[in-house]
Amino acid sequence: MSEDGEKDTEKEQKSSASRPNTAAARRERRAAARAGTGSDAKAGKTAPKGKAGSGPDKGKTAGKDRPTPKRGGTATAEKRSLFGRIVLFLREVWGELRKVIWPTRKQMVTYTAVVLVFVAFMIALVYLLDFVFLEGVDFVFGD
Repeated sequence: MSEDGEKDTEKEQKSSASRPNTAAARRERRAAARAGTGSDAKAGKTAPKGKAGSGPDKGKTAGKDRPTPKRGGTATAEKRSLFGRIVLFLREVWGELRKVIWPTRKQMVTYTAVVLVFVAFMIALVYLLDFVFLEGVDFVFGD
């Protein structure tokens, strides 16, 4: 029983040491790794070759001196006929419409009612302000 209990405690300590479970512990581990004092640095491990940020030319990768190749989407659209471009446009519109989350009937009725109430309120407010300004102008300049 005592050996099993000790093994379980060792496993828990190893798992908690390798993977912190609090945000503060994770930040501390990241800071230690950046400073080079983390568990990898203590064990003598280094970053694998070919990874970005390692080696003498940190961050340089092959092909950085070349411009990025153009994608085929715009070039092929220019080569299409008028009918082909219209068909492509309609396909893209149809694809975007499939992504839309359409409201239910209940939601649509609710949204419509809210809009109508808001519009009625704004009409009443503009009418009231118009009436107040008209009376003010009549008072100042007289009839």
